[in-house]
Formats: sequence, structure tokens, C-alpha cells
Amino acid sequence: MSQLIYYVATSVDGFIAGPNDDISKFTPNGNGVDRYLSDLQKLETVIMGRRTYEFGYQYGIVPGQPAYPHMKHHIFSETLKIDKLAQNVFIENSSVDQIIDSSKTDVYLCGGGQFAGWLLDNNLIDVLKLKLNPIILGDGIPLFGNSKSSISGHLIDKQSFENGLEILTYNLK
Repeated sequence: MSQLIYYVATSVDGFIAGPNDDISKFTPNGNGVDRYLSDLQKLETVIMGRRTYEFGYQYGIVPGQPAYPHMKHHIFSETLKIDKLAQNVFIENSSVDQIIDSSKTDVYLCGGGQFAGWLLDNNLIDVLKLKLNPIILGDGIPLFGNSKSSISGHLIDKQSFENGLEILTYNLK
């Protein structure tokens, strides 16, 4: 059965972006980032919230087109309106379980923090994969939004890279 993997860059103090969605302090390249990009190639399905999808516009994503061309996209939103969607882009408000169950690979949760918090509160995240950046942001978008869930994870893998970036993998179930 496929699992939902929240694979996300975070600061040491638990933010996935700084104030005003600033990600400029996060490590933009190196072996850790290469590993992340390689890991994504193994996945065929991505889910994300509306704000995460729209965040990609400033990096060249065209509304209605996929952020990851090789993946089927499920964007969860009740307000996003796009006239023309690519064949592999869907705007959802349906069951995350159905998407996970129908995927041939594990499913990549791209974000954002509020959506991840809702998924955590509903016990839907199986694996947490943190690209832990050696930075402290002090403020911004929390890793799990406003979630107050308390969950113990089990560290199953740790990779350290030359620029201080670490990829930490936890089982949450």
C-alpha cells in the first residue's frame, strides 16, 4: 500500500518559509538538494494545498500546469479557479485516502504547512522526511501550520551533507 510522505525543507526552528513566504535562506543546491530531486523522480503523485501551488507561479509554474511534470497533481482547494488544467493536474476537495490508495507509488505531500497540519491532525501522514537546513528563521510558516497534534516519530534514516543540510526520515505510524 502507498504511503503519504511529507518531504519538506525546514529550518531548525520548524519553519518551511520565513515571513512573506521567504525561502531565500534555505540551501538551494548541493548533494542534499540533488538527493531530494532524485527521490522525487521515484514518485508519481503529489498533493498540495492551493497556496503551495500558487507559490510556484513566481518560479515559472503556469497556472493549470504541473509543478513536477512527471507527477499527477492533486491540488486541494475550495477557492482555486483555473480555466485550463493540464491532463495531470486536478483541483480537489475529495478524499486524500482515495488518492493514496490509487497511487502505484508513495504520494508526495509538497505542502503547505496548514494543509500538512490538517493531514497530521487526521492521522494521514505516514512518513515525515525533513530537509533540515542549518538556519533559524524566528518566524514564518510553521511546518504543521496551527496543528496542536502530539505524535512520536521513529527515526529510520539520517543523511548528512557537506553544507550542513540533513535529510531526516521518520515513520509517524
